[in-house]
Amino acid sequence: MPGSLLWAVDVYGRVFSVSAARGRWKRAADVLLELKRVTGSPQCCWGIGCDHQVYLNVDPSDVPIRHQEETYENQRWNPVDGYTDTLLPTDRWQWTDEFGLNPQPLHSFVLPSVNWEWEGDWYVDDESCGRETTETGGWEYAVDFPATFTKEKKWNSCVRRRRWLRYRRYKALGSWAKVPVDRGRPPPEPFIDISCGGWGMSDSPEKHIYLWAVSQQGKVWVRAGIRHQNPEGTRWEPVQVPREVAQVGAGPKDLLWAVLWDGQLLVRTGISKDCPIGSSWELVPSPNQKGAVYVAVGISVVWAVTKDNKVWFRRGVNSHNPTGLGWISIGGEMLMLSVGLNDQVWGIGSDDRTMYFRHGVTAKEVTGRSWVPVSAQLDESGLRNHSSAAGVFSGELTAPSQGSVLGCDDADIPEPHVPKITSDSFISALMSDRSAPIKDSSSAVHPTVPEGDQVSSQESDSSIWTPTLQSDSGDTPWSNVDLEELKGFVPSTARSSMATYPFELEQNMVELEEMPPWAWVTGGGCDIDSSSHVSWLHISDTGPLSPSITPALSAANTERNQQEREPSIEKSVCVTRGCMCWWRDWPPHQWEDVCVTLEQVSGAGPLRDDILYLYYTHSHEKKYVHAMIKEVTALVPVFRDALYTMAVYTPERTRQRHPILLSTHSHQDFNAWLSLLNESCCESRGLGDHLSKQALWAVTSNGDIMVHEPSPSLEAPAHYLPSDHMFWHQVPGHLLCVESNSLGVVWGIGHDHTAWVYTGGCRGDSAQGNENVNQAIGDIRNVCIYENQRWNPMTGYTDKGLPTDRYMWSDSSGLKECTKESTNPPSPQWTWVSDWAIDYSVPGGTDKEGWQYAADFPGTFHGYKTIKDFVRRRRWARKCKITLTGPWQKVPPIPLSDITILPCLAQCSLEQVPLWAISVKGDVLCRLGVTTDNPAGNSWLHVGTDQPFKSICIGGGHQVWAITRDGAVFYRGSVSAHNPAGECWYHIPSPLRQTLKQVSVGRTSVYAVDENSNLWYRQGLTPSYPQGSAWELISSNVCKVSVGPLDQVWIIADKVPGYPSESSGTVCHRLGVKPMQPKGLSWDFGIGGGWEHLSVRGNSMEAQRVAPRNLLPNRTQSQVNGNAAGC
Repeated sequence: MPGSLLWAVDVYGRVFSVSAARGRWKRAADVLLELKRVTGSPQCCWGIGCDHQVYLNVDPSDVPIRHQEETYENQRWNPVDGYTDTLLPTDRWQWTDEFGLNPQPLHSFVLPSVNWEWEGDWYVDDESCGRETTETGGWEYAVDFPATFTKEKKWNSCVRRRRWLRYRRYKALGSWAKVPVDRGRPPPEPFIDISCGGWGMSDSPEKHIYLWAVSQQGKVWVRAGIRHQNPEGTRWEPVQVPREVAQVGAGPKDLLWAVLWDGQLLVRTGISKDCPIGSSWELVPSPNQKGAVYVAVGISVVWAVTKDNKVWFRRGVNSHNPTGLGWISIGGEMLMLSVGLNDQVWGIGSDDRTMYFRHGVTAKEVTGRSWVPVSAQLDESGLRNHSSAAGVFSGELTAPSQGSVLGCDDADIPEPHVPKITSDSFISALMSDRSAPIKDSSSAVHPTVPEGDQVSSQESDSSIWTPTLQSDSGDTPWSNVDLEELKGFVPSTARSSMATYPFELEQNMVELEEMPPWAWVTGGGCDIDSSSHVSWLHISDTGPLSPSITPALSAANTERNQQEREPSIEKSVCVTRGCMCWWRDWPPHQWEDVCVTLEQVSGAGPLRDDILYLYYTHSHEKKYVHAMIKEVTALVPVFRDALYTMAVYTPERTRQRHPILLSTHSHQDFNAWLSLLNESCCESRGLGDHLSKQALWAVTSNGDIMVHEPSPSLEAPAHYLPSDHMFWHQVPGHLLCVESNSLGVVWGIGHDHTAWVYTGGCRGDSAQGNENVNQAIGDIRNVCIYENQRWNPMTGYTDKGLPTDRYMWSDSSGLKECTKESTNPPSPQWTWVSDWAIDYSVPGGTDKEGWQYAADFPGTFHGYKTIKDFVRRRRWARKCKITLTGPWQKVPPIPLSDITILPCLAQCSLEQVPLWAISVKGDVLCRLGVTTDNPAGNSWLHVGTDQPFKSICIGGGHQVWAITRDGAVFYRGSVSAHNPAGECWYHIPSPLRQTLKQVSVGRTSVYAVDENSNLWYRQGLTPSYPQGSAWELISSNVCKVSVGPLDQVWIIADKVPGYPSESSGTVCHRLGVKPMQPKGLSWDFGIGGGWEHLSVRGNSMEAQRVAPRNLLPNRTQSQVNGNAAGC
């Protein structure tokens, strides 16, 4: 950092530099030098002069820059003269390069420019072949050209050669030197802009720098061959562009952007260390309609300035994606920007031409926080040296008027407008009276200038500082500059009154020297980061910044000003990077190491627009995958291939049934990324900390709890929200199923049948303690494997199966081998709490040893042996436990297997919320005392039954339906708010030859699922006959069904049509459900698979409907569909 330099040019073309260690602006030694633009690198700086030539300043160093020139002298032996320079016509030239392809006589070597000098004369390199003495004169011998040369002379050595060396040294260190024109080639057109970069593309010690330039005709050139030993480079190469370019910006690595004259931008693609100038251009639109005028490029950032001086930041820029993905507005108004090392940003204010530094730029917060003025002062000693070397200015200085760059102390005159550069040179007119006598400044007066001596109307709005340089050699010509006219009214007295002062660069004048108005800055050679402590970069809370930097708070509070300030809302970008593994879902299917980047935007209003990037390299080609966070529909944790994995779903990925799989080796890293992405998804969609009472709840096959915040369009009949666009986010906990209602009462059951009640945000708005209370929760589940055997006549049942049989130890499908030793808990979060044991509670029953029998694999297994049963299996189970924290409260002591809560409309109010459950033993229970303030209730009320039950559900009008373990259906009669347990059970016939396993009741609809995954609808339900009349088959391929308070129907489908390899469990929505069409029309498949349970019984949010005009007289409607419509 101490040797790094920040270069700048003021509006007069003077060049200054400041280092972090020195802390003062030092002017270039050449006072006659006038530059328009500069661009820097860590070792040198380039600039464009007023003559449109390129100048170079190489930083001084203790190690000189030396370049070695070499040539080879060739000779052939003949019998008369021996070795001589008389060669055969087919031989190479006498003086050539190493391979003899090009002639290189000694006199052909000349210095590239006047900035080089020779170090001595030519000499023979006697060590070219590793010789230790000079006896042979440096010759190498061979049989013929070309051949392998050796230091030994043999009897058949007919040719020989030796190498001559000469060194040249670059002598213009620390000073500005003109870059020479290429020899033998026509000079390029005059340049108007330059930018250097590319030195960070290669990891080799030899850093190559590429200087890009734009000509007056809009063409792009690149200077090749620039390196440490040759800082001037070798030649200019043209680069084809589709349209005329106005400005170019190059980054330290492989990023190159250009601005077109119409305000659009070009991006150079294909840049790499093997192809440093790239292959093609891509067009990028301007940030706004005004059009871009300047672009600044860093390592992985791109900044732009538009014609209205607004500052913009390009999102998603990376070497894998050089074009980026979008623009965001950054506060402040700038003329130009420069991105330095470590992606630090410098700028020139548009109104005051003050230099600013972007404070707070880090690798994580890439846009920084605020603009800080650069407070470095001028080096007075340097200015005195310049004054003594340049002589005395004898011209007269006009008193500053409106628009002067020197400022004005007259309080009656408005604040001066800083001039803007509008031409290619700087100071123009010299004072006509150059021989005026020198007067004492203390007695100077302010005479009025005669009308004939006034400047023309075109130039009358700005006063010009026009000193005259006087030296012994005569007058030195100055270049011209056109200063932008001051816009607005200027008093005539200010335009006509001028005063003259003697102007001598002595010590008293140096003390009056103020900071010049800046025109250009480059930070390419300034190595400063956010942790650097630089004296001239400090944040001061005293005094406001320039009006162009601070938002215009003092403007009139009119609608127009508000509209103008609205696009300039201060935004910032925060970037989080990490390394993860990504599953490539095309051949070859494998895990790839990727760089993961989450780009978050703050200050963008309530809804954020974050982006997730995955950068990878395939076949030596840089590629990337990105996902808009607002399009992410779910982050589902899974455990795959011994890696902590999350499945990232988007609507497109959901339709393709291929989510983005990201994994880590560390559980800590996995939790950090999952929490970060989950928070980003919620903030991008404007979700609060507390869940709404209308939320949809779901549980995955791994026990993860997912929640969706519904919108009114979710159940809209015409423009519904597609299921694959629903956003699901995770709630801490681990359960088997969850049920809820629209009053905010949420219950769940764990795999160990423990009942839990949700405590986060379930209370009313006026209730105290509405914070989420995270408690320690745990769950125990069984991990099951199957032991398979086949019968043979010799040994009976044995573990020796046929070649086509399943594994003898497998999972339930038999496709995966699972032995006791190789089977692990679901994830490292789980720990074993028991040993392997035979599981006798298998559907279909077992014998006394736990075996089930069947005719063959696969088949229907039963718990007894017949003469046709040639295979058998038995299930082994082992318990594992997980412990974590979440907003759940345990409800002891009865273990439950099913639970249901009364679905209510949003406007419904109940003193007690009806809640029914089934215990593990099959008993039917009713929970008393459940309210919104006490969701856990007080006690259980046992409801009498004569057989065990397995499924129960309560719907609108307190309709309670239940299914016994043998598949019989019952309806509970006389259930009401005053009689919560009802009076008796009514048997309902089941569908013909079908055994039902689960039932769900809505406001007026009843659906059930049988053991064969068929979905049934109960017909004929009326308030007077709530049992219905018959069952109607709706669909197959259904695992579970959930009917909501609006009679909406959602299911967990077994498989998605067309994707047989996907795991079971997909969320589906029934479309077309209306009061007159309660069965719906079709299914909308959403996220899956691997989803176990779904509850939509809390969503009573109806879509807004336009009420039809009623031509009949208004009348009071006493009830709708009986009392069942209310709740």
